[in-house]
Amino acid sequence: MFRQCFSHSWTIAGVSWCGFLQLLSHLSSSSRMSLLNWFLQMLPSGQIIPLPSLVTAKFGSDASKPTVCVYGHVDVQPALKEDGWSTDPYNLTEIDGKLYGRGASDNKAPVLAWLHAVEAYLAVHKELPVNVKYFIEGMEEVGSTGLDEMVEKLKDSFFGDVDYIIVSDCGWLSTKPAVTYGTRGNCYFLAEVKGPKLDLHSGVYGGTVIEPMTDLIGLLDALIDARGRILIPGINEAVAPLTEEEKKMYEETEFDLEKYKNKIGVERLMYDTKVDILSHRWRYPTLSIHGIEGAFSASGTKTVIPARVVAKFSIRQVPNMDPKIVETQVTDYLNSMFALRNSPNTLKISMVIGAKPWLADFKDPIYVAAERAIQRVFGLKPDRIREGGSIPVARTLQDVTGKKIIMLPIGGYDDGLHSQNEKMNRYNYIEGTKLFAAYLQEVSQLKR
Repeated sequence: MFRQCFSHSWTIAGVSWCGFLQLLSHLSSSSRMSLLNWFLQMLPSGQIIPLPSLVTAKFGSDASKPTVCVYGHVDVQPALKEDGWSTDPYNLTEIDGKLYGRGASDNKAPVLAWLHAVEAYLAVHKELPVNVKYFIEGMEEVGSTGLDEMVEKLKDSFFGDVDYIIVSDCGWLSTKPAVTYGTRGNCYFLAEVKGPKLDLHSGVYGGTVIEPMTDLIGLLDALIDARGRILIPGINEAVAPLTEEEKKMYEETEFDLEKYKNKIGVERLMYDTKVDILSHRWRYPTLSIHGIEGAFSASGTKTVIPARVVAKFSIRQVPNMDPKIVETQVTDYLNSMFALRNSPNTLKISMVIGAKPWLADFKDPIYVAAERAIQRVFGLKPDRIREGGSIPVARTLQDVTGKKIIMLPIGGYDDGLHSQNEKMNRYNYIEGTKLFAAYLQEVSQLKR
């Protein structure tokens, strides 16, 4: 069943529920499964297409038991073998105990592991210790289009009796199991500078016009210094100070700086200690410049002055930062810096993504239950970690439903999400399935 769900039809272009739906319907004749028709989307061409259906399912309706809801997604990033894959990305291939395929770790394997955990529990015990609901989407990789509206629509019906929501769309930091209690947000910006009405020859016009690219590079240079510190007023001031408890936890977290450097192929990092690296990866804002649209980037040479260039950069937010405030801070700052240049060109700033950060209390009983389950399956205490990236659905589910959220990963630190040769270790999948079953048992013991 796992292998069947790696067919090309699982790509975002046309999500098919194939073996996933077969397994859902197979698990229990008394289960309730629904395909919710979502929204329509207009493409740039003007064509209107339906978005993939959202799948909900429920196993059990015993009011005396707690109800958990498992969130997951089955869409994936695009992949072609010629991109550098060693195997066909849409034909699950096992090599040396590693299961290779697009979506193996993000997020097909965790979704299926949750289904197999329920299947195994029912096979052994005939009855689940909790009621289980599934909330599975097919648009996560493109920003979960329409999900906020759907969660709002279902908050009283589908989510009304839910006690806890579990997200397993994340991974471990090392070879050691972990629980995840926080993510950063993401404010993604476009900075457009326009000048002449058309591209110009640098030999003919260079030195006579004020070039949009020169203005843009000057603005980008004003965003961040050589040590990675964001120069926009108000950004760093919003960050909560690192507590002694956090510092001690980071010191105890399993994380090898040398392995980290070797993995990404660099000789030196921005900071020298584990605490500093983890802090700036997890709990401090960062600014990254991603590219410039309109600039000449092909091979060879071209002596052109672009008439219009658009910089793309993002700020990873942390708790206490609000996307709307960040948008104002960035816009005001860049406009003020642009004014200092006294340029005749025009500047337009727009924020196209405003995902909020998420932070949970790792001392909450649902996290204590997760640590007990990990202790039972793996025989050790897990690391408590945060994600440097964004998983907006966690904040959406928390804010709209008011339910407690936990992130419980099973993926390895080296799974290569979004990259070539994405994989899930067979060990992680099997033990992860055991972990999910053990967690259901632990949750059943919590006081409601």
